[in-house]
Amino acid sequence: MAVKKSKRDELVEVAQKLFYQHGFRITGIDTILEHSGVAKRTLYNHFKSKDELVVAALNKRDLEFMAMIKKYVAKFEKQQEGDPKYARILAYFDALSEWFNSDKFNGCMFINASAEYPRKTDPIHVVCENHKRLVLQYISELISEIKLREPDEVALQLSLLSDGAIVCAHTTNMLNAAEIAKTTAMLVLNAYRT
Repeated sequence: MAVKKSKRDELVEVAQKLFYQHGFRITGIDTILEHSGVAKRTLYNHFKSKDELVVAALNKRDLEFMAMIKKYVAKFEKQQEGDPKYARILAYFDALSEWFNSDKFNGCMFINASAEYPRKTDPIHVVCENHKRLVLQYISELISEIKLREPDEVALQLSLLSDGAIVCAHTTNMLNAAEIAKTTAMLVLNAYRT
């Protein structure tokens, strides 16, 4: 028996899908209400503003994205050849490739949101920054078994490669961007290996 979603959860789920497909500022409250079947009063009982709904949608996406990427990494880690210490980080780039080539890929919701809400102190921008810090932390974990000079610097470089691949795959439809980033990641790792 399926658990019925709360009205709040329905709103967040619908808003997240619409924001990801169409953008944040262009997606109005009326469109969200129409797609969710929730009354305006119910919306404002749960969220004081559209911005609060955007933050909730981004927080939901953060949880879903991290779960998705970890699931894909676990899947691809077993398929890596060569030094097993490299398997997890290489699997990360394979995970990105899987995502880019799925029908669910529409760029990075956090990069998109931070572009629409560029003020660094905006709560929406802060959520985006926090997500990127979590991804950086995850990348640091993935390379933790490799003996590297300046592992924090390497993690940052790999994070930049990751974001660059995401933007490239989204803006130019270069769906092999993750494979190119994976090759470059190996160059970075080898350059810093002790």
